[in-house]
Amino acid sequence: MLQGEITTLDLVIVGLYLIAMVAIGVYFVRRIQNTEDYYVADHSFGPLVLMATVCATIIGGSGLMGRAGKAYSGGFMAIMTALPYLLGLFIFSGISGRISEVGFRHNITSIPELFDRRFGKSAKLILAALIAFTMMGTVASQVRAAGTIINLLGGDVGLTYELGALIACIVFMLYTATSGRFGVVYTDVFQFYMLLIFVYILIPVSSLKSVGGWASFQANLDPALVKPYINGSILGDIVTYLVFTMAGAEMWQRAFAAKDRSSAKKGMFLGTTVYGLTIILVFFMGIIGHQVLGEGVTNTDSVVPSLAIRVLPMGLTGLALAGLLSVIMSTADSYLLVSVQTCVHDIGKTINPAMPEKREILWSRIFSIILPLGALVIALYIQNAYDILMFSWSFYAAACGLPCFAALYWRKATSAGVIAGMIAGFVVCVGWKLAGLPFGLGAAVPGAIACAIALVCVSLATYQKHPSVFLAAE
Repeated sequence: MLQGEITTLDLVIVGLYLIAMVAIGVYFVRRIQNTEDYYVADHSFGPLVLMATVCATIIGGSGLMGRAGKAYSGGFMAIMTALPYLLGLFIFSGISGRISEVGFRHNITSIPELFDRRFGKSAKLILAALIAFTMMGTVASQVRAAGTIINLLGGDVGLTYELGALIACIVFMLYTATSGRFGVVYTDVFQFYMLLIFVYILIPVSSLKSVGGWASFQANLDPALVKPYINGSILGDIVTYLVFTMAGAEMWQRAFAAKDRSSAKKGMFLGTTVYGLTIILVFFMGIIGHQVLGEGVTNTDSVVPSLAIRVLPMGLTGLALAGLLSVIMSTADSYLLVSVQTCVHDIGKTINPAMPEKREILWSRIFSIILPLGALVIALYIQNAYDILMFSWSFYAAACGLPCFAALYWRKATSAGVIAGMIAGFVVCVGWKLAGLPFGLGAAVPGAIACAIALVCVSLATYQKHPSVFLAAE
């Protein structure tokens, strides 16, 4: 049993790490004086801090464990779906400076606030509802990954996957609820270095050594695992990733938190570049899993932690597993905070504009406890971290990707056009899924096409009656 190879020292290291994350959250409580501190940390982050937090977020549990699992089961599919996400992130890095500048100029801290200024409250509330659902689904994918690791750590003493997922939820709740964006970002910085050293360097090197070196690895490599291919499902994932990056609420929030336009662009470009370098390492960990672990891995989310347990010595195993938990938590806390801001600030305060700031912070902390419980339910229902991620992202990408881009750059986009685009994208995406994905094509493709058609046609038809005042002032 793999669990039998985990020592008490490894368990102590992981336990101390989880305690440290909660302690960081408690420490930053005193820095939260208002909602701007809680959501965007008073616009205080420079390029290096942004780089680390961007990396820690975009290479989370579903991106690392889920994609490595896809490499184990589907080979080159892991590369085919990672490259469009990388391209989308580079595009987003190019526009992040403008996002930061618009945030400063108009005192905007979220995409729904931008929609409120440009398109009105109806568009804001529709977008906010879609963001809340998507972010909760993304948190669920991290809960799934964390539960898998905790189950591997403590299966021999009764720590089931379900109990592990609950423990992960509690940790997410505690340090996100207490510290807001300050704690999330500074834990991200620490977690980024943990991840880089103990996962992306240590596990691949040790795995390669365990199979007898590069020559032996190549000799035993199944050619089917590295053969490029594409199908309708992969195409759907490609479109989902590419369009999603234009409207990724967690990345927009980081751009709003940058101290200036230059810091936003530099931090995003640096983080995206580092992410690009990790793609091949994640793919490598997935395919070398066949030689280290054999062909019998049924829960593909467990490939990377199982590699750590199998190839690393005592102590380093605990550090590697703590590193894996760190990347999961760094992603979960970021998406959780976006979901909280959306529910409380963007929806709650729109309905009740007179809500005092202290009460808003209180409700934000309450929702930091409530929302992970919803994510836990999703994580218990869908059995794969990558599948959970794509389930939630496809709806959002289809309905919101192009409208968010239009909000920044297209003067002729109108409230009616944006609302029509979001509704069309969502309805077509849901209908396509309910129809069983005809032709094997992912739902984000027809959804994004429907969104684009409705957005453009309705905006052009209504522009003369309701031209954009917001962008005219830019």
